Amino acid sequence: MMYHTLFLLGLLALASSLPCDNAGANRELLLSLNKDLLRSLEGQEGLPNPSIHLALRLSDFHNLVKEGEHLTRLTTHLHNEIQSFLSGNQPVVGRLALYALALKSSCFDLNTVTFTVGDKSETLLMHLKHQLEQEKEYITFSQRPRTNYYQYSLGVLALCVSGIRVDNHVVNKLIQAVENENFKHGDIESIDTYAMAAMALQCVKNAGCGGTKSNCNVHNAAKLDTALSKIKQKLLTSQRTDGHIGNEFSTGLAVQALLAMGSPVSECAASMEAMRRDSRGNKYHNPMAISQVLPALQQKSYLTVQSKDCLNEDDTLVLEPTDPVVILPSKTKVAVMVEVVTSAGTSTDYSLDVPKGSTLLEALELLKEKNVGFTFEKESSLWGPFLSVVNGERARQSDRRYWHLSSDGIALTEGISDFKLEAAQKITLKNTSY
Repeated sequence: MMYHTLFLLGLLALASSLPCDNAGANRELLLSLNKDLLRSLEGQEGLPNPSIHLALRLSDFHNLVKEGEHLTRLTTHLHNEIQSFLSGNQPVVGRLALYALALKSSCFDLNTVTFTVGDKSETLLMHLKHQLEQEKEYITFSQRPRTNYYQYSLGVLALCVSGIRVDNHVVNKLIQAVENENFKHGDIESIDTYAMAAMALQCVKNAGCGGTKSNCNVHNAAKLDTALSKIKQKLLTSQRTDGHIGNEFSTGLAVQALLAMGSPVSECAASMEAMRRDSRGNKYHNPMAISQVLPALQQKSYLTVQSKDCLNEDDTLVLEPTDPVVILPSKTKVAVMVEVVTSAGTSTDYSLDVPKGSTLLEALELLKEKNVGFTFEKESSLWGPFLSVVNGERARQSDRRYWHLSSDGIALTEGISDFKLEAAQKITLKNTSY
């Protein structure tokens, strides 16, 4: 019995020490994910996604022609969208930061990228710095950012990896948010936000607490280390028995954060394997999800952008032609109850039968067509469409509200275009504050 126990412990130790590498069987998986991202560009609707570009550029495998075409779309379509947000004085720190990271990953000279507000033209990085200052002031008076701490962290990270000194007051607001455990979405802690804050603060630490050693006194350095330690502990204690950290869709960023903070292989092996397992099972069919998982599976994080040189890159990735897949609606129907809970707490129930395997979005479209008084509107995001208005009631980020989605009381981790209805269930759409 003792020998059997020792043998099992030995196997566990071996498993935990397996390298998070991209060799052998894993190489084919990484190539497949890379190709999935490239193919997503071909059918991409709306604005080009800077997160996808970032993942493609951080990858070990490249199709430089397609990446170049996407870069052109970023510098035109996305650039124009951000310009309109800035002209309208709308908060855009997250998108501006991702744009900066995507451009830097292509070794684009960020000093040549400008936006004009009024009669004044300034560089992308200066606008990002202004946006962060506005967010910091908003925190001072409202105890929260104009947007959220995920975007705030992304802004700090983008400035830092671009070699721009991040103001100590801006960094301190992020450290305080970690101390006060302010990274929540509703009642649930946001692992994505902790992960992004970890990468931002680690970059600041690597740069010397704000750019130069003279700008980082011992007190701030100690607080920075404490914040990073706290985040690391949060991530590790959020690891589930199946290896995922938080949930399937927060694990990619969480592993990136652990790698950025210098965690040993033993702390990421189980999570790496969980992501590989889900990748093989096509769990990550959303391109945004793949864009966060792929760098982690290649032992990279967004901090890697800092040292990207774009020289001697592999350019052998070829997309084989694929036959279009026609998915016929299932003849099997599943019963779905849709409950709408307003901000005032009143609820309305609707019922319908939908083809098994329908997405939630398809089910809502069918319900709307039934003319039973149910209506909805959606808006686009990097993750796909999300509900913005249901039965005439809006849940806006500016009001710190959103439509919380759940199935039989369990919060959904996928959006309306990704979650599939495979069995009878009750879907609740609840106007929720955060």
